[in-house]
Amino acid sequence: MADSQAVVQHRARPDHITNRRGGVRWWQPVLFVAMCGVIALSFVLPPPMNVDVTFRAASRIFFYHVPVAWVTVIAYFPAFFYGIRFLRPLSWQDDHRAVTAAGLGTVYCILATISGSIFAKVAWGSFWNWDPRQVSIFVLLLIYGPYVTLRGAVRSDQARGALSAVYSILALFAVPFFIFIMPRMDKSLHPAQMKLDPGSTLPVFLVSLACFTVLFFWMLTMAFKVSLRQGRKERDF
Repeated sequence: MADSQAVVQHRARPDHITNRRGGVRWWQPVLFVAMCGVIALSFVLPPPMNVDVTFRAASRIFFYHVPVAWVTVIAYFPAFFYGIRFLRPLSWQDDHRAVTAAGLGTVYCILATISGSIFAKVAWGSFWNWDPRQVSIFVLLLIYGPYVTLRGAVRSDQARGALSAVYSILALFAVPFFIFIMPRMDKSLHPAQMKLDPGSTLPVFLVSLACFTVLFFWMLTMAFKVSLRQGRKERDF
């Protein structure tokens, strides 16, 4: 009887811990209002690039494309961090956190690729031009895309976690190269820099950058909770 009660308490505890911190936080309405402001102002303010007529209308997407690409870079660092933590005590929680972060980072990488292709279609007449920046972010997809497939091929939890951790650690070293170094090794159609007005477009761009970053970490926190709860259920049964 005591053992059954202990099992029930053990299974109920994660839900209790998760739910006790619910509710709307003060920064969530602020984030909503800020994102709405960025969306509205991105269509009202002058385009970020006024040098080339071809780029003017299309450059408005930079308010979204650049922040998404920025989040893509930082998104893989949690996978790296939790991958290292997993290798120390072999904690399944850290394994779940690492794969969740890598998966969410790949989603942002896909969004950066799509938004960049939209700009390329308007500015250069084709969705894909084999531009160094397009190729570099596509290679990141090829690196992190097989991550889930690799995990599914290993049945042992510890072996799967260890292999995934090593993979995420090694893969992170490719991120700075393909994002910051490779695109500058050859001529690129991609605009080298945006000329943002310090009094209008620059503040909106910085707010957009902050909003997308906060949104990512909010999504990452929620994804962690879902992943850990699912992991506890799998181990209970």
